[in-house]
Amino acid sequence: MTVPAFEEYVPAIDCTCAGCAVQRRAAAAGLPTRYGGHPAAHGARRAMVLVTAAGVVLGSGLAEAAGAAADPAPVTDPGQAADTADTADAADGPAEPGPDSPQGGPGPLQGAGASGPPASQASTSTLRATTRADIINRAKKWVTAQVPYSMTKYWSDGYRQDCSGYVSMAWNLPGNEWTGSLATYGTRIAREELQPGDILLFHNPADPGKGSHVTIFGGWTDYTHTHYTAYEQTKPHTRKQTTPMAYWTNSGSYVAYRYKGLTSGSGGSGSSKTQFPGAAKFGAGTKNDYVTRLGKMLVDRGGKRFYKVGPGPAWGSADRLATQAFQKAQGWKGKEADGIPGPDTWRLLVNGIGHDIPAAGGSAGPGGSTAVPAFPGRGYFRPGQSNSHVDKLGKQLVKKGYGKYYLSGPSSRWTEADRRNVEAFQKAQGWRGTEADGYPGPETWRRLFA
Repeated sequence: MTVPAFEEYVPAIDCTCAGCAVQRRAAAAGLPTRYGGHPAAHGARRAMVLVTAAGVVLGSGLAEAAGAAADPAPVTDPGQAADTADTADAADGPAEPGPDSPQGGPGPLQGAGASGPPASQASTSTLRATTRADIINRAKKWVTAQVPYSMTKYWSDGYRQDCSGYVSMAWNLPGNEWTGSLATYGTRIAREELQPGDILLFHNPADPGKGSHVTIFGGWTDYTHTHYTAYEQTKPHTRKQTTPMAYWTNSGSYVAYRYKGLTSGSGGSGSSKTQFPGAAKFGAGTKNDYVTRLGKMLVDRGGKRFYKVGPGPAWGSADRLATQAFQKAQGWKGKEADGIPGPDTWRLLVNGIGHDIPAAGGSAGPGGSTAVPAFPGRGYFRPGQSNSHVDKLGKQLVKKGYGKYYLSGPSSRWTEADRRNVEAFQKAQGWRGTEADGYPGPETWRRLFA
């Protein structure tokens, strides 16, 4: 008797291409759950493959094994990544250091909070203004409520209960975003600039469902800046905990962003408390509250040994020596390390960034002045100047991706192309006005070569 052979039948639901994924989601959206609607029936009706020529009946695993011979196209659609992670909501165990955090795609708010298009379809010029305090307070609400993790469910405020929905809520975006679009609503910053309310974002474009994650920065937990307080949405529910910089897994791939709609309230970047008061407030014969504040910040950054008596309002040699030590720790020399604070020195101190003052006889350590070439001074970068520093600057701009204004490549002569490329780099740091004039200062230099 001849054994019948059954041909393999692979329905469209097994196809990994983006087109089929879109069709499957569109079809599922219009079906009741009991008839295979989203989300319970993703892949539930896979056809069984029967091969009986050898007298063996195999299940659908054969079809999957056969398809594994060729790598599928990279998953770039968040919904397609979601199709492979239907069991995400089932886990309810304790959170692991490196949690698996599948996410949903961009979409509007759901329920009572639904209004307007998703943020990805809204103009960034109309972002809702918010403060750092507001961002953290919103983040804390989910921590207090222990909102369960889910990539398909929505909390009472209309936001999706996954990592990107959590940040969309904290940043008060008009819709639910995902890790592939959140960066549009932020300005990229250096990690040492992080302040409460900023985010650390990792998006894996090749497979968004594998490793992509985002956390809210809540503040440094120690002076070494190796750990921070992270607010995040992960299994089994929202949590706040000390986390290594930048995360347990894929640490080097996380990028820091600051919300574009941030206002100056509650310690925002435009607060009068952070603005440089002017060089006239410091130096011989001055006496004011700014001198006291400068001294206290220097003590916090390792300058205590310079003060036999605590910092006070009258300028003294201790203030000058501590300021100079801090400036040298950044790799600055000459007039850039004269012991009188300028805008760059002040910005580093008030934001808690840059390198601390090393112990007596020590050095700035890894990433300090030994890692970044010393800033030669502003005078080298002016019209008519020609020197090796200009050439070094131009080559580094090209290396960092900011050389589009060069028609024939960098050279040792300062040109308008150099200024425009430097300006583009400065604006990419979120600076405006005189801080983005195209002429490098010590902080521009440090970031460019970091």
